[in-house]
Amino acid sequence: MDNVVIVTAPNEAGRNFIKLLMYWKRPFAVLTNSAQEERLLRKMGVQRIIRLNTNHAEDWVVPEMEVGKIFLFESSLNLTCRYLQICRPWTSEPVYVITQRGSSPGIYRGLGADHIIYTLNGEVGFLLK
Repeated sequence: MDNVVIVTAPNEAGRNFIKLLMYWKRPFAVLTNSAQEERLLRKMGVQRIIRLNTNHAEDWVVPEMEVGKIFLFESSLNLTCRYLQICRPWTSEPVYVITQRGSSPGIYRGLGADHIIYTLNGEVGFLLK
């Protein structure tokens, strides 16, 4: 069985990345902490959604799937750091943080990000090649 790619999609770049995953029929799940975002993702056709309360560490459980690469699209420094803390232990595969700000690479690396990708237009489909 293929590893499942984990994605956060708090912005247009993340949602476009999800559309690529769907187009290429790659197994993936989306991590969110928002009911509103979950509804939007379901409307897009996303099947697997992991909704967590990011404020309660005791609720952070490893998903029952073989987790592969993780792609965290940055919306805020705090939330991206929290997602890194939550899902870095889930996989030995690389974890990518995709940012348009270019800030705080040291913090992300310290929390376990393998790659910090800076992009102005959010186009990171090449990471799936």
